[in-house]
Amino acid sequence: MKALRKLAPGPGNLALAEVEAPAPGPGEAVLEVRAAGICGTDLHIRAGEYPTETPVTIGHEVTGIVSAVGEGVDPGLLGRRVVSETYFSTCGTCRECRAGLPNLCRSRRSIGTHVDGAFAELLRVPAANLRPLPGHVSLEEGALTEPLACICHSLGSARGVAPGSRAMVTGPGSIGLLAAQYLRAAGMRVELFGLERDRARLAVAEELGIPTATDLPEEEAFDVAVECSGAAGGLASCLAGVRRAGSLVVIGLAGKPVEVEFDRIALKQLTVTSSLATVPWAWDQALELIASGAIALEPLITEVVGLADWERAFDAAAAAEGVKYLFDPSRG
Repeated sequence: MKALRKLAPGPGNLALAEVEAPAPGPGEAVLEVRAAGICGTDLHIRAGEYPTETPVTIGHEVTGIVSAVGEGVDPGLLGRRVVSETYFSTCGTCRECRAGLPNLCRSRRSIGTHVDGAFAELLRVPAANLRPLPGHVSLEEGALTEPLACICHSLGSARGVAPGSRAMVTGPGSIGLLAAQYLRAAGMRVELFGLERDRARLAVAEELGIPTATDLPEEEAFDVAVECSGAAGGLASCLAGVRRAGSLVVIGLAGKPVEVEFDRIALKQLTVTSSLATVPWAWDQALELIASGAIALEPLITEVVGLADWERAFDAAAAAEGVKYLFDPSRG
């Protein structure tokens, strides 16, 4: 079968390659991949800015249909529409694992970076990773469950997320649009900030009823600032816009060192939090929000393409043209 693979470290080295179709081992399942999203992490992998164990098939935002199960797995899963958590394995015994933080396990191996991922026709995962997709949610929409789970992990226990408070979000990509919707669902008054080049993405937010801006935020106007752009300018805007004794949540990854006016954190006595990837409870919350209709996913999907069109989709995502590009490997 065809798969989009990182063949070697460094910039580029990404190509379609022929690989053997996977078979499930004990406790595992194989999915027919129906939708897999291009994540900012995938862009960093192409640029050589995010570590991977090469060669490896990339991609981790995935929905599919269970096509095969291994020994010890309920055959009733066959034919089910599912999403999959992204950790292929963790040690289960380290301090972080025992504290419910498998994302921080030093032995963690994830699909798309350490183990073959979702940019292929078939994907092998531990059956314990699988979660049913709500019946009214399309397979394409379901591919955004993983990024929403990342948002739930970041904001689910962040200080200051409370009804009636004001929040600003920088970066109107899929993560920023999901974060803004999450904060609104929590009862907050939200404004999403971007650049002039982000007009099309900001228009998606406005269609969702989220106020937007391209100018600098009003000084100290917001109780919570959420940085989703992964850019120094976005972080600077958050440090300016958040009030004294407010909360700054850093979600976006820059992939390289960035300069920041560090003293502002102390001078404003800010609480700064962040998170890495997901934890199980965040998937529970994400699927509850999707099932309830509190988060709109379909407006964030710009285009669904086959794997053969990967270069155009990657280039468009990197250029901030649209919001979320998905692969449907059945399209070739």
